[in-house]
Amino acid sequence: MKKLKIAVIAGDGVGPEVIDEGIKVLNKVAEIDSTFQFDFTYFPWGCEFYTKHGKMMDDDGIEQLKAFDAIYLGAVGFPGVPDHISLWDLLLKIRKSFDQYVNIRPVTLLKGAKTALQDVKREDINMLFIRENSEGEYSGAGDWLFKGQDHEVVLQNSVFSRKGTERIIRYAFETAKKEGRTLTSISKGNALNYSMVFWDQVFEEVSAEYPEVKTASYLVDAAAMLMIKDPKRFEVVVTSNLFGDILTDLGAAIAGGIGLAAGANINPERDYPSMFEPIHGSAPDIAGRGIANPLATIWSASQMLDFFGYEEYGKLVLEAIQQLLVEGQVLTPDMNGTSSTSEVADRIIEIIASTVSSNRLNV
Repeated sequence: MKKLKIAVIAGDGVGPEVIDEGIKVLNKVAEIDSTFQFDFTYFPWGCEFYTKHGKMMDDDGIEQLKAFDAIYLGAVGFPGVPDHISLWDLLLKIRKSFDQYVNIRPVTLLKGAKTALQDVKREDINMLFIRENSEGEYSGAGDWLFKGQDHEVVLQNSVFSRKGTERIIRYAFETAKKEGRTLTSISKGNALNYSMVFWDQVFEEVSAEYPEVKTASYLVDAAAMLMIKDPKRFEVVVTSNLFGDILTDLGAAIAGGIGLAAGANINPERDYPSMFEPIHGSAPDIAGRGIANPLATIWSASQMLDFFGYEEYGKLVLEAIQQLLVEGQVLTPDMNGTSSTSEVADRIIEIIASTVSSNRLNV
């Protein structure tokens, strides 16, 4: 039996609540297939850890995580701890240390989910965002000069290397080619006359190697408008760190809400563990009430199964989410329901069990 070692960083706010439900679903899947099982190890890192120890994770935290096959993250952030501390000292530290340069965020309107758009077919919202995840606008390069003085100056530098830019664009082309879909690049070359002009140039260069992939390129402001007005034109999308971060939140708004938004941080070479997470925040205002939506966390568990090569089980979990949404009976308050976090996950597990017992899954 293959044992998959998963590091669990439940984090802050509703993080522990939703991550517990994702783990229940993963364990249910492992019950179905006797060839693998999950071995979860918990790490108490996050903002509460910071308030006690003055740091978001152990000094040797990255070294500890190297031993794992994947990382399952709940949510990070809590009042009293500056956002840039919670982000840079945990989430971004992991992404950069483990070269998780591919961020995958599906923007798909699932069956039963509600969109904020009018006169749009469900099939029209089916995008896969591939976001550069290791450099760009989130490189952390810059300076703060003459702090507190009248002539105070801050410099925030973006870093776009040829290696970093080319590898994410090539990954996107390979994905589009494999799936037989179009690829759209989103940049801002008219205003950012170095970084984004370079991005556009590399996209054009790599495009020449993939004549079978139909491409398009949009400025980020136009893309934001078109995601609302004509979402069906976007299939596979590749973009920079910042633009991907912003546009996938917009995508969540048109694909059922932030409670359905999942994300994967991938090291394709598998030299280091990859990380899977919901992209919503820690929602401290509802923490402890048992009403947080676990569906994004469960969807990210589906992404983890795909990553490990168990695509049939990843599909099983995603189809269970869709059936739950179609039923519309067991939903959390953010989706106009009255059910608890655990009741939603329990219903997902029931659907999975029913699907398997009725022989609709070939295992």
